Amino acid sequence: MSTSDSPEYDAVIVGAGIAGALVAYKLAEKGKKVLILESGPAVPADRSGYMETFFTANAKTPESPYPPTTQNPNAATDNNPLGLPDPSTENTPRYTVLQIGAWRQPQQCYFTYTPQDANVSPDSPSAKFAFASSYERIGGGTTWHWLGTTLRLFPNDFELKTLYNVGVDWPSGANGNTFYQNLVPYYEKATHEIGVAGDKDQMVQLYKQFNVSPNGEYGVNYNFPMPGIVNSTVDFAFSNSITSLTVDGNPVYVTSTPQGRNSLPGERRQCAGNTNCIPICPIQAKYDATVTLAKAMQTGNVEIRYKTVACNIQVNDQTHDICGIDYLQYTEQTGIATGKGVATGKIYVLAAHAIETPKLLLMSNQSKSFPNGVANSSDQVGRNLMDHIMYLAWGLAKDPVYAYRGPLSTAGVESVRDGDFRKQRSAYRIEIGNEGWQWAANDPFTTLADFVFGQNTSQLNGDSKNQQGQPLRFNPSLPANSQLFGKQLVETLNGVYIRQLRLGYLIEQLPDPENRVQLSDTEKDHLGLPRPKLTYRIQEDYVRNAFVSAKKVSTEIFNAMGAIEYTQEAAAPVLNGSPSEVTSTNFQYKGTNFKFYGAGHIVGTYRMGDDKKTSVLNSRQQSWDHSNLYMVGSGVFPTIATGNPTLTIAALTLQAADNMLKDLANA
Repeated sequence: MSTSDSPEYDAVIVGAGIAGALVAYKLAEKGKKVLILESGPAVPADRSGYMETFFTANAKTPESPYPPTTQNPNAATDNNPLGLPDPSTENTPRYTVLQIGAWRQPQQCYFTYTPQDANVSPDSPSAKFAFASSYERIGGGTTWHWLGTTLRLFPNDFELKTLYNVGVDWPSGANGNTFYQNLVPYYEKATHEIGVAGDKDQMVQLYKQFNVSPNGEYGVNYNFPMPGIVNSTVDFAFSNSITSLTVDGNPVYVTSTPQGRNSLPGERRQCAGNTNCIPICPIQAKYDATVTLAKAMQTGNVEIRYKTVACNIQVNDQTHDICGIDYLQYTEQTGIATGKGVATGKIYVLAAHAIETPKLLLMSNQSKSFPNGVANSSDQVGRNLMDHIMYLAWGLAKDPVYAYRGPLSTAGVESVRDGDFRKQRSAYRIEIGNEGWQWAANDPFTTLADFVFGQNTSQLNGDSKNQQGQPLRFNPSLPANSQLFGKQLVETLNGVYIRQLRLGYLIEQLPDPENRVQLSDTEKDHLGLPRPKLTYRIQEDYVRNAFVSAKKVSTEIFNAMGAIEYTQEAAAPVLNGSPSEVTSTNFQYKGTNFKFYGAGHIVGTYRMGDDKKTSVLNSRQQSWDHSNLYMVGSGVFPTIATGNPTLTIAALTLQAADNMLKDLANA
């Protein structure tokens, strides 16, 4: 049944993740009436149901606890080896890690992809790949499965073009300040809203290295509300061994990572070190957006409609103002639409993440003035899709480090994130993993299977050698491909697991207008809405050079520790042939095969800028085309920079909320 929403709201927000929740809370706190449209199901009263789904899932991926349930629900077939459901049967399908390997199968993958160029070579910069990061479409958004890392960006991250002649700059600042200077007070507010545990002294040391005064020009105060999470024994193994190394002139040292999880009991419980922050913190010690969403609801000024999918943005062709958002409602994930309506307000805020927001804008193409989609006079909507593409390296320490304990990461190397090298290659930060080889080699399962069945997938049970010529068999006294049981099996596995090391390099990807989200020409979801079509490539030598650097630096780090490196060179990419033969995330560069991983940092598809011809939003995160339309979230980033994006998303959102309040006051 169609409905007309009355009375009119001050603000209509699409999406109930961290950005949507923060806007709702800050507007409602000032007495504004807010409506949130959320495509996914309601936030559960507790997380026990999600935990049960996680426990029973065959694949423990970032999405495994959450609806819609796509973790091996069907029997595998020749045409569907992963047993994934058909996204066309679901009302709110979304991309999952399991779909990366099915990237050329529209019946299994939410995305469709631009076809590969004919006869493309394995090292071609025009080669296209699967996108490697996923997201959620539920109340609370992707913060359900984020790691919790809450780093600020450095001042130089905002001026990549000016300083290093690559990429683009972020917008100009206001009132004679740089963009970064204007953002600093909002970084402070975001740090307290999320509840960040961090080590102020270490952050001050880091910023001094990059010539940023801790209490001067940029006001970097870093007043964390809680002390930092205690470093792991894995962290200490690195910090005690690598102090003499440098990377492109920068010293290499370990810094405790600021984290959105409680180090002390408070409104949330204290972190208990469950080591499955991704995909779910079982006790909500880690912040997620349901915390802010609950505070927004407690104001009494916020209404949220779950299972409500925004499907079109209405435009007044005379004034170009937004005048309503059409939506569809459903009751069951695979059922028919059970309602529809139009939500109206004074202002409209899109906070549906960097894939779904451009999809909605592009679907909204009924206006005579904006036939290519709402807010798209620049033709930049959906373009410049970026991620931190990751290089993983792993090894065995000479002494026990006791992995698989504590949060997934409690420290990293931040001291290599900036420098003149950025004129030649992408920057990266180095994340130290506490989860052993879980991500790198699917342990503990892979090693267990190797020593039970006499396999050698882990390289621990065979005759292979690493790139330094070191033998990789864990126990030289055992024959290759040993099949163990009983006490010998237990002792062997324990000897391996307690020594596992993992490094992850978060490599900044430059904005590329051909890396983009479009609408599929052929595939729809169960509500009849077009699914996203992606084009994704790693084009520049600039980015690929960072993989070469990461490979070299990893070996230097493991050698300094006296560790044995087990990092495997990726299989050669296959870029032509049937879908089952096409390599999804492998590429070749300078004679070496690399595999990239997604960091879950999806940014850049409706970026801010100073020029309406080359950006979607101005520096206020307001549409150039529609004065009462704002967009928040990761899609506003002009570049991905060198730090995990969530704290910056929160800071930018709080800044945008202040702009919205000013505009509502003047309306």
